[in-house]
Amino acid sequence: MFNPTRDQVRSFFIDTWHKHRHQAVLTPLEAMACDIVLLHPEYHDELSHTEALETDYSVEQGRTNPFLHLSMHLALAEQVSIDQPPGIRAAYESLASRTDEHKAFHELMECLGEIVWEAQRLGKPLNNESYLALIQRRATTF
Repeated sequence: MFNPTRDQVRSFFIDTWHKHRHQAVLTPLEAMACDIVLLHPEYHDELSHTEALETDYSVEQGRTNPFLHLSMHLALAEQVSIDQPPGIRAAYESLASRTDEHKAFHELMECLGEIVWEAQRLGKPLNNESYLALIQRRATTF
């Protein structure tokens, strides 16, 4: 299982954005990440500076962590592309048909954030059944 460190995740997004801005060849994963970064112009400046590697994005400061946000987008894009957990693609498509693709990912992100928080709080692995139930509920009530 791939388990990158905080610095590796941050370097990945900063390097990907740098390569994009300098028209360098991107790997397939970098291209996917770049597409997500392009949807978030509010993060472009942050990703242009290596100081972001050490920046604290605490809730107390009222700052959104761009790396967490982009990582969640990337994880969801992968989950939807392979339909894992089974049913996430249909839920995503249902949401996207009523809003747009980007907003649909943000709706799913709420579910992912909730299930990750719960797993961390309880010290247990992610519960796919609960995750999918949250997603399906969001897809039918949004």
